[in-house]
Amino acid sequence: MNPKWHELSDEDLLAQCEVQAHRASGPGGQHRNKSETAIRLVHGPSGVSAEGKDERSRTQNLGKALARLREKLERRAYRPPPRRPTRPTKASKRKRVEAKRRLSDKKRDRTGWG
Repeated sequence: MNPKWHELSDEDLLAQCEVQAHRASGPGGQHRNKSETAIRLVHGPSGVSAEGKDERSRTQNLGKALARLREKLERRAYRPPPRRPTRPTKASKRKRVEAKRRLSDKKRDRTGWG
């Protein structure tokens, strides 16, 4: 069972992460390349990482990286509900057999064996 890390508060989740600041290229040109505003979060217990490098502000990038990390952890924690097999009803079995019989008759009439 995966822990529900995605439900932790921002402070608690950040406490479990390694925060790395680096330079990222892309739109923003000179202003972006001068300072290390891109943020990479590596979640220690799970090893999942997320980046925020869209904005020029380190604080905004931290928020985006945190949101992306939370999204990844939520997808990782999802477990589909258990499947409960059902039996076909008598009516559906009868319909299936009748359809097979009709198709069989149609094919038999084509060959001339009838």
